[in-house]
Formats: sequence, structure tokens, C-alpha cells
Amino acid sequence: MTVPLDRHYLVELQVSAERAAQLRRIVAAHLRHWSLDLQVRPVCRALDELLTNVHRHVGDDNECVIELRWTGRHLTVSVADNGREMPRLLGAGGGLSRVMALSDSWGTCRTAEGKVVWFTRYAEAPRTAGLLPHTPLPGTGESRLQPLAALV
Repeated sequence: MTVPLDRHYLVELQVSAERAAQLRRIVAAHLRHWSLDLQVRPVCRALDELLTNVHRHVGDDNECVIELRWTGRHLTVSVADNGREMPRLLGAGGGLSRVMALSDSWGTCRTAEGKVVWFTRYAEAPRTAGLLPHTPLPGTGESRLQPLAALV
């Protein structure tokens, strides 16, 4: 199976609780389309944390940009918003702690408009095993030809 390198998806939206659920379904569909079924659950959970943080700290109806990029080995998910306050890693249990637990790496950076929070996961292209003809083991073909009573 040949996987085109650097698949990319970008969506711009206004943040709200209803749109976050819709976006999770869209992201899950893209991951499945890219044959990354095993990534759907952890990516959507981590993305949900980032969108919840935007909704909670930046507020409703603020512009937000979600970007997925898959190189064939690594999947990067980023959420950009226009909030000025940088996120902080608090105690275990939620928020960025959950993103950290669900990802291989994560980070934040300021932009001219606000900030970007991102995470990556190792997501190698799935490999399909080709169906190759094989020769039967010696002696197995002969046993099929003999009646069952003769084998005992």
C-alpha cells in the first residue's frame, strides 16, 4: 500500500460545545479515511481537551483553526485561537495533563493573533500483508486423500 506523504486537513470554526462534538466526528472520519483507525479514540480525546480549553478560557464564538497533518509516520494536531493567555499544565486528571498522556509530544507557541497548542502521535502508515501462495507441508496432502479410518 502506497501512502501519499504529508496529508493535511484544516478547518476554521467558531468555538461552541455543539461544534466541538461535530468536529470530533469530522476528525474521526478523516483519520479513518487515512486508514488511521487506531488513532481515532486518543486523538479525539486529546482534541476534545484542547477545544474544551478554548471554549472555557477564550469564550464562545471566537475563531479557532484546527489543523491535522500526517506525514506517514507522525500525526500532528494543532488548535490555534485568538486568546492571549497561554495555557498552563495543572495537576493530573484533565486539560493539558490528559493531552500529555495521550500524545508523544505536545507544546504551545504564541502567534500574532493568539496562540497555538499542538500534539503529535506516532502513526505509521498501516501495512497490508500480501497474500502469497505457499506450498503445503510435506505429508499433509497424502493424509487428506486417505479415509479417516485408515489414519487411526
